[in-house]
Amino acid sequence: MDAATLLTQVLNGLQYGLLLFLVASGLTLVFGIMGVINLAHGSLTMVGAYLAYAIGAATGSLWLALPLAVAAGAVFGAVLERVLIRRFYDRAHLDQVLLTFALILLFEEGRSLLVGNDFHSVPIPPVLDWSVPISSIFSYSAYRLFVLAVCVVIAALLFLVIHRTRFGGMIRASAEKPEMVEALGIPVSRVQMAVFALGTALAMLAGALSAPLTSVYPNMGDGVLIVSFVVVVIGGIGSIAGAFWGALLIGLVDTLGKALVPDLAGIAVYVLMAAVLLWRPTGLFARAA
Repeated sequence: MDAATLLTQVLNGLQYGLLLFLVASGLTLVFGIMGVINLAHGSLTMVGAYLAYAIGAATGSLWLALPLAVAAGAVFGAVLERVLIRRFYDRAHLDQVLLTFALILLFEEGRSLLVGNDFHSVPIPPVLDWSVPISSIFSYSAYRLFVLAVCVVIAALLFLVIHRTRFGGMIRASAEKPEMVEALGIPVSRVQMAVFALGTALAMLAGALSAPLTSVYPNMGDGVLIVSFVVVVIGGIGSIAGAFWGALLIGLVDTLGKALVPDLAGIAVYVLMAAVLLWRPTGLFARAA
């Protein structure tokens, strides 16, 4: 493998890992703070991708789809938490699994009724449909660099919100001492609804951003969910920093594995997860939002 090909694969791995971070960060917050195993989280990514396809087909503009995916995700997440998820906080994890698995089936049936079962493509916006020259012999997709940059900005903002704002303090406190937070007059239920809305918005944004890079197709959220859980386990449940570094690690291992050892690439991330669990059963980072 020459230097240009290796650099391409590294950039692809970073971009894939950062998209995984958008999904896994919401998953780890919901799981770490609310104790909810949300199997439907990957399906929310699918909803975001189909939203990008539908808006792109109707208006020809992906730029409209991105903010709408965030706004729709926040509203949908808040409603979903308020109507369904909230009733299962104190229930057994098996009940949560059954509920969110039922949501997967509902999302898939709704998708089938609304847009059918065909594969769809979402065109890259013309302004970014070109390659950025990196060196005299190497250039890289402008849209992929845009996705990478957007994900880095969102990751930085998320870190600032969680660690430098009052709202972030409430999130961290609600994860550790919810009874004390309630005693201080802060409604934990509103914090939980905001966290679920944030996680849903991030998942749908990840789907909308990735739509031009891959086909939009049925059950596309299943693979994302599995890998996102791997990221959460490797990084540590409830840890945003863990989700970030775990996602980058998985993105690089998966992408470079497919390029260097394609026969073993399918199990590489799971071998990595097993090795991390043997070394640090709680993940690379302690549970700290």
